[in-house]
Amino acid sequence: MVQNTAKIMGMSHSSARWVAPISFITNFTAQLYGILSSPNMKDVHDANLSFWSPQPFLIAAFFFPQQMLQLAWIYRLLRTNLANNEEQEKDSQLLLDYVPYYSLGNFCIAIWMIFWNQSDLKMANVFVLINSFTQLYYIFGRLLPMKKGSTSSLLTHLVSKTFAGIGFVDILHNSSVAYFDHQGPNTTVKILTAVVFGALATKSDWIFGGCLVYDLIALAVGQRGIGEQEWGNLLAFYAAGTAFIVVLANSMSQKSLGYQKINSGVSSI
Repeated sequence: MVQNTAKIMGMSHSSARWVAPISFITNFTAQLYGILSSPNMKDVHDANLSFWSPQPFLIAAFFFPQQMLQLAWIYRLLRTNLANNEEQEKDSQLLLDYVPYYSLGNFCIAIWMIFWNQSDLKMANVFVLINSFTQLYYIFGRLLPMKKGSTSSLLTHLVSKTFAGIGFVDILHNSSVAYFDHQGPNTTVKILTAVVFGALATKSDWIFGGCLVYDLIALAVGQRGIGEQEWGNLLAFYAAGTAFIVVLANSMSQKSLGYQKINSGVSSI
């Protein structure tokens, strides 16, 4: 039974223990390249601004704790043993299921960095879209409810939802500079931003919902920083509105979205 469930999407536990860390190291190395090269990633950002350009230092501030979460998740993956008992097997399943999506995301962002630093924004955007939609699919279409008391479940939710959260603002940022460079927001952009963030907020738990609010704050500060004061103020209003929706939706729910209680020590994955 352990052998059968040790493979998810064709990846064995032994393979996952190599693939996940390698993908992390690849992405981290690419980020260092982006910071240390000339022009660096911020130089490219500053040269290509649009109506969805966030404040780059706020994105960087998100990056560090998210990397720490990834390391904790990888450590958990490496430490989980496929023993012949139900709890070990369940923990392994929770972690293994995310490995292909997690690893694909890291490899995509590493490739994105290469094209970004070459100012090939349209090609860079392709890899952002692959990563971001992969993460969004996982958290909305595949991720099982969080099991309170399960470290593996908690870490998987934190990593996948923060990965998707920063990935969503990446879609907006990269798509806008790739196809609407140095353009301000029109009415369609303003309405679309409000509708999309509002819709996602109604379906978000506290983790992903918090990321959406942070995304809007980063966009608001970024737009004010490039002289789009009115648009920046509107984005700040959107951030407050999104926060209100997230709090209301989760507070009114009898059990918070994305969470599941473990009943009497017996639960299904």
